[in-house]
Amino acid sequence: MEYVIRGTVMQSVEVTLQQGEAVYTEAGGMSWMTANIAMDTNMKGGLMGALKRAVSGESLFMTDYTCSSATGFVTFTPEVPGKIIVQELAPGQSLICQRDAFMVAQAGVQLEMHMHKRLGAMFFGGEGLFMQKVTGPGLAFFEIDGEVVEYNLEAGQGLKVDPGHIAMMDPTVEFDIAQVPGIKNIFLSGEGLFLATVTGPGRVWLQTMPVPSLAMRLIPYLPKPSS
Repeated sequence: MEYVIRGTVMQSVEVTLQQGEAVYTEAGGMSWMTANIAMDTNMKGGLMGALKRAVSGESLFMTDYTCSSATGFVTFTPEVPGKIIVQELAPGQSLICQRDAFMVAQAGVQLEMHMHKRLGAMFFGGEGLFMQKVTGPGLAFFEIDGEVVEYNLEAGQGLKVDPGHIAMMDPTVEFDIAQVPGIKNIFLSGEGLFLATVTGPGRVWLQTMPVPSLAMRLIPYLPKPSS
């Protein structure tokens, strides 16, 4: 399997498959493909697997794309402006990512829900109770909102982050939520009530334009309902 990523802020990934090779994505994730690519929409992992994916932000149904002859390609595009991140996962290697970050992966990659270990992170983490867990072996593609900044944290090294900016991290990274200290900071800083803390060791990917933040910025410009 080969791939090429095109574009800058509205990227696409074109995945080239040889006969018999396959990738999968959530239903509706494909943009265009050659005529020799066969589609098979199914509840990957059965009903329970589908329900678990649904609470982590993915659709109940997934679609397999298999090359039926010679060489073909499938192209996938993100839902919002941003970047496509590619990771080649070893057997058993996992990544934890925000809801809707999973884009497409080779057939051997497993997608499931991930529940936060800490109650504060569950209820105030900006992603709700659940995130996504993607486990190898194989190539996996992720869509990240806006630009991406990656940090490789040493053991015990931490970052305080607005929760919506956390896009993806290694499972070794500890994730917790704490209230912003001080009354003035809470009401005057514009940063909200809570900040996330991510602590190494491990990698963390931060995104510059979370979709909820963009939506809030656009509200003043939306047409007002007529009275």
